[in-house]
Amino acid sequence: MHVVVLGGGYAGLTLTRLLESELPGDAELTLVDETPDHLVQHELHRVIRRPELADAITVSLPAVLDRARVRVARVEGIDRESRVVSLSSGRLEYDVAAVCLGAQTAYYGLDGVREHALPLKRLRHANRIRKRVRTACRTRERPRFVIGGAGLSGVQVAGEVAELVREERSQSTITLLEQRERVAPNFPRPFQRAVREAIENQGVDVRTDATVRDADGERVGLESGTAVPYDGFVWTGGIAGPEVLGGERPTVESDLRLDDRTFVVGDAARVIDAEEEFVPASAQAAVREARTVAANVSRLVDRVEDGDSNGDDEPLEEFTFDTPGWLVSVGDDAVAQIGPAVVTGKSAKALKSTVGLGYLSSVGATKTALERVREEFDPRGTGEPR
Repeated sequence: MHVVVLGGGYAGLTLTRLLESELPGDAELTLVDETPDHLVQHELHRVIRRPELADAITVSLPAVLDRARVRVARVEGIDRESRVVSLSSGRLEYDVAAVCLGAQTAYYGLDGVREHALPLKRLRHANRIRKRVRTACRTRERPRFVIGGAGLSGVQVAGEVAELVREERSQSTITLLEQRERVAPNFPRPFQRAVREAIENQGVDVRTDATVRDADGERVGLESGTAVPYDGFVWTGGIAGPEVLGGERPTVESDLRLDDRTFVVGDAARVIDAEEEFVPASAQAAVREARTVAANVSRLVDRVEDGDSNGDDEPLEEFTFDTPGWLVSVGDDAVAQIGPAVVTGKSAKALKSTVGLGYLSSVGATKTALERVREEFDPRGTGEPR
């Protein structure tokens, strides 16, 4: 029996660690990822301003796994009928698979946006954004920066850019564009209001109902007919499925099964939970979905080994998304909503740090968590909290 997990992000790493303890001892378990490291994606924006944080948000996959084999390769195709994965380094057969490849940046066919905008999905992207901002601040009298998309990623990028230009002592203009009528459009209204206030307090010009039409090397064109000039353009305007799924995010029901032997977990899918609600693409959703899928994979493996070839004896566990709240960094500020209460400032920052450290500890990255504490509370080794 061979179980394969494709992708080492939030969903993939959480699922693999759970399966290490839940699968029968004779089952083979393989985790496939393009790199040997797990990236703590929700902290990636901070590298724009603090590149030294790169090590503190990178976790070695082999170091936090016990029995799973880590195979470093790019997933190029999945033949679900034959149960074979095509990799950049060969082929991999499986009995049960989980697709946890995350999402890629969606450009929606907008003319020039892919060619001219900087995304934020990898460490190299954060470093490119940092370089672009610093270069513009040092060579232009009043540089202009545009961030397309005011979801949580866009808000966090705008906050970091605002702090960075202040450190550069630059008189810059930062514009955050959102095609819908509110920032953080998929979140509760009180949270939206607090996020907008926090980002505007950073000096960011927030423009809602501003749909991007196209872009070239100097300006972003809007559907309204106006144009926003820029010296740096970052795009966080949406997500698409992984290439191996044709760029689509397939819709799966609450058991997260794509077929009898294949699951899709995290941002790679559009998940409808047991209450028939769409689950927002987020790290916390991916981690919670992974727990349900771990139980279902284990149950499916037991059934197949008992002779039920498709594991259809009885329904699998259903996933229900019940969030405790939402958190977002806004430069040196933060916004948190826990239940109906919205908090900002030191309380929100402390809560975000606690959640982040809890996640690192949960995936076995104790050393990384300790480094993260040191960076958060004593970034320059002065003995003084930040």
